[in-house]
Amino acid sequence: MGRIPIGFPTGGRTTGGGIGIVGVLIILGIAWLAGINPIDILTGGDSSGGGLITDQRTGQTGTPSDQQGHFVAAVLGDTEDTWSKIFTNMGKRYEIPTLVLFSRQTSSACGYASAAMGPFYCPNDRKVYIDLAFFDQLQTQFHAPGDFAEAYVIAHEIGHHVQNQLGLLQPGDLGSGATSRSVRTELQADCFAGIWAKNAGNEGILEVGDIDEALNAASQIGDDTLEKRTQGRAVPDSFTHGTSAQRSRWFKRGYDMGTIQACDTFGATSL
Repeated sequence: MGRIPIGFPTGGRTTGGGIGIVGVLIILGIAWLAGINPIDILTGGDSSGGGLITDQRTGQTGTPSDQQGHFVAAVLGDTEDTWSKIFTNMGKRYEIPTLVLFSRQTSSACGYASAAMGPFYCPNDRKVYIDLAFFDQLQTQFHAPGDFAEAYVIAHEIGHHVQNQLGLLQPGDLGSGATSRSVRTELQADCFAGIWAKNAGNEGILEVGDIDEALNAASQIGDDTLEKRTQGRAVPDSFTHGTSAQRSRWFKRGYDMGTIQACDTFGATSL
């Protein structure tokens, strides 16, 4: 959607020469068992990277103590690396976001939210909100398993943070419909997630099948797919995020092209 807050609706292949997502998970598991910050391992001891995480489940700030929280922290830190470089090349400074982990319900500067909304970004406080239970829902209800599917979700919400910094988000209700600004906003966030994935591939942390996981996730949460699943038919006038084909296509465009200019959904005559 393009409303505030901005979040997920509920209701190409590459090979990498690096450690891969599975390798990252192994490192995260070792770090978790040893009580070591996994960001220190992945960055060679420099833990200055990585956005701030506030864990409302425990009341703590910093890298969460559980393994899934470690994974979120690692992905968040990698998105920071990607966008910091891109912004620097544009002569701008990337402002590090805060990611809030919550359970069941939360309150943001955009108002009250429940886990039923799915992950969302609040431009008023520049924070991403995620109930980690959504990742289980992503696999069981939306048929989008895989660690990179989860990484795509995080990167999509960070895409809204990037939009906010670039002045591309508009306050208020952005409407609905197949060509609405709401849909264009969400498709651009998908494209920005693709840009991050391309940079992750350049860093060698992708493996065969990772991009397929992200594309499948994008497809499974398209408006048409969700509406057919819940009400038996798709109603284009109610679309807020884009169709499955559009979400997959714009993610792939970001991944293939790797530039902000390639993600101009607002100027596109065809989505």
